[in-house]
Amino acid sequence: MKNILLLIFTWWNGATVGTLFHTWRTGELVGQDEAGNRYYKTKGGLKDPALGIVRRWVIYKGDAEPSRIPPGWYGWMHHKLDVPPANENYTAHDWELPHRANATGTADAWRPQGSILKGGRRPSVTGDYTPWTPES
Repeated sequence: MKNILLLIFTWWNGATVGTLFHTWRTGELVGQDEAGNRYYKTKGGLKDPALGIVRRWVIYKGDAEPSRIPPGWYGWMHHKLDVPPANENYTAHDWELPHRANATGTADAWRPQGSILKGGRRPSVTGDYTPWTPES
């Protein structure tokens, strides 16, 4: 029962019932990436009258985290590529790094030197700074 309620009312841990119904009715599976995300476009390549382009969407496996879309699929999703990576032998460039989850707000987040959360001591003030005062 809990899973059914989650499917109906939550969007952040997968597709809702409405999205699944819309996908079943109007979507055509284009491919799947190595993370298990499934990519769709409108059936028959019909253009959306409001947008003038074929709609493309993704149903995430697990949490809805857009940064988990690989570079090749990102290009296809944003209409930069016409051919989806599943239909060609796409290989990522050397500079395209594998996905790393956003660590903001976690213990693994980057903390600059002198941050209170990093611990340690802040560097001493060097004396080259003069604060603004209203009189000057």
